[in-house]
Amino acid sequence: MDHHHGHNHSHHHNDLKGRNLFISILLNILITASQVVGGIVSGSLALLSDALHNFSDVLSLIVSYIANKLAKKKASAHRTFGYKRAEILAAFINASTLIIVAILLIIEAIKRFQNPEEIESNLVIWLSLLGIVANGLSVLLLKKDSEANMNMRSAYLHLLTDMMASVAVLIGGLLMKFYQIYWVDSALTLTIAIYLIWMGYDLLKDSTKVLMLFTPDSVPIKQIVKEINAFEKIKNVHHVHVWQLNEEEIHLEAHIDFNEDITLSQFDVILREIEEFVFKQYHINHVNIQPEFRKDDVKDVIVQD
Repeated sequence: MDHHHGHNHSHHHNDLKGRNLFISILLNILITASQVVGGIVSGSLALLSDALHNFSDVLSLIVSYIANKLAKKKASAHRTFGYKRAEILAAFINASTLIIVAILLIIEAIKRFQNPEEIESNLVIWLSLLGIVANGLSVLLLKKDSEANMNMRSAYLHLLTDMMASVAVLIGGLLMKFYQIYWVDSALTLTIAIYLIWMGYDLLKDSTKVLMLFTPDSVPIKQIVKEINAFEKIKNVHHVHVWQLNEEEIHLEAHIDFNEDITLSQFDVILREIEEFVFKQYHINHVNIQPEFRKDDVKDVIVQD
């Protein structure tokens, strides 16, 4: 069984991912700079909060970009898995920053609610339009990759929330211009922030599960053990570990006790059957089995060392 299925045709795709991320970084630097200046000049907290959000985007896109590059580096004697976890780590960092930025925004908005300030609305309107266009472009660039990859999803989420934030700021700017309702600015800031926390939480949870080596939700260990136990010549399956290295790789390791003292070539046949079975049924693509015969060890499925 080939352990590397599907690894080779993705190089070109990876470069494209990197390029799209790079374009998004440039677009976001542009928005951040203009929004900071605009927010200070116009006195709009929503614009400044959008700029802060955009700045956290620039950082998160850079983290994603580096992770995307690192993930392609080859494994070595010091790093036998290569940098395959880099993108999961990036997703974790990005989700954490999303939530932190959001909490800061909530604190600011509540302060501002208590004493609303007058705001120069024309500037707010033009800058929010710029934000919508630039973020809209970035969102379109990253949409496809965000479905299959946690790192790209974290970058995409940052940009999507940004675009929505800019739409909200635009509505606020229009309300301030035509109706002089200045508290809208704080209300929008709060809304943007709550949305950020809601989006960031899921990503934080998913990336934490992978980093903590939790069993993926798609893998029912008891069921797998039962099915492997039913194989011919197998007496019992114990000491099982299942974890996810990154989004492409799920690893299974186990000790298997055999009924008879089989030869290595017989073991290889059974091993191939197990590999094919777990790959077909559960998309587990790395299998490591320790064969045993009358070995005196703990026979629990899950062994706590």
